[in-house]
Amino acid sequence: MTLEAQSDQLFDLYRELDARLAQERYAEDVVESSATQKEDEGRYSLSQWQLMWRKFVRNRAALTGGIVILLFYLTALFANFLAPYTLTTRFRDRIYMPPQAIHFFDNGQFAPFVYGVKTGLNLETLERIAEVDTDVKYPIGLWVPGESYHLFGLIEMDRHLFGTVGDGAVTLLGTDRQGRDMLTRILIGSQVSLTIGLVGVALSLTLGTILGVVSGFFGGWVDELIQRVIELVRSFPSIPLWMALSAAIPAAWPPMRVYFAVTLILSLIGWTWLARQLRGQVLTLRSQDFVLAAKLMGASNGRIIFKHLVPASIGHIIVVATLAMPGMILAETALSFLGLGLQPPITSWGVLIKEVQDLQSIALYPWVFSPVIFIVVAILAFNFLGDGLRDAADPYTR
Repeated sequence: MTLEAQSDQLFDLYRELDARLAQERYAEDVVESSATQKEDEGRYSLSQWQLMWRKFVRNRAALTGGIVILLFYLTALFANFLAPYTLTTRFRDRIYMPPQAIHFFDNGQFAPFVYGVKTGLNLETLERIAEVDTDVKYPIGLWVPGESYHLFGLIEMDRHLFGTVGDGAVTLLGTDRQGRDMLTRILIGSQVSLTIGLVGVALSLTLGTILGVVSGFFGGWVDELIQRVIELVRSFPSIPLWMALSAAIPAAWPPMRVYFAVTLILSLIGWTWLARQLRGQVLTLRSQDFVLAAKLMGASNGRIIFKHLVPASIGHIIVVATLAMPGMILAETALSFLGLGLQPPITSWGVLIKEVQDLQSIALYPWVFSPVIFIVVAILAFNFLGDGLRDAADPYTR
């Protein structure tokens, strides 16, 4: 075979290979285009809520934040049952006791227990010292009897999820200066810290939704009046205003009244942001076909607002509510830390932090600062959840 014939043969092989590769690339493009087209058709055939949910569950951080928040609220709901003791339980021989470790195996068998503790005083530094007494073991059981409490404020019970069987005590997060179990105080304190944010956000949402939608829908002098009120409220710095109003709460008020007063104070400013945002949305929505059709059908203004405009903005309202929760929790914590919010005997995360204001206590007994961990986790979880909901609120973006 001549050199020219070999060259022609190689050229023919090259052309055949190139054509085959082109066909394979074309087939891959067709398959990818078909898959993309099917995905787009599936996306646009779903409802807005279905699209939001599908986009939300694909966000791992937001989904994790939502699960953590759900666990926090379930824990707060059953806090009295989950806590090994009550708020009034004190161990006078366990003041500033460090966290205990649970041992799960005893002599090769699964039998959870905690060791006893020997307490004393260091005569040189005058510090309380605690030593593990390995000669004493306290078995840990489930569904153990203890001090009575009211589950959900209604059902009287004396059973706790876990605790020591018989004598002894289990303090997984240590004790405070009065010998009270820190884990119990954190769990029960979450009821106040988490619900005060929930109630405060609910009040802010109600006020902000009504005024924002009314302002954007009616316009004119109604819009001008509401916007001037919003500007007046927002002209006051938030923290100084909260501090001034909290300081005005009478000291003789019962704890429940103080709780609702602080909740009202926290929601006093939060509604302005939502009102401004909803006003802008309603200014756009009121010229849409479905609103004009409702007007032509003779629907009243109230029906248009609550039947059409508010449901059309519900996704944005949910996002704002989720992002507002961390601010409410931090505000309650800050006010209580400064002594202007909730006060004992009410227990909240802010009240717990207030009791360890001096650096010496934190340096010597760092476990009493453990409520900060729960606050940080809750704030991060709410932020992750809010970011995910904000992205999911526009489900047609990739």
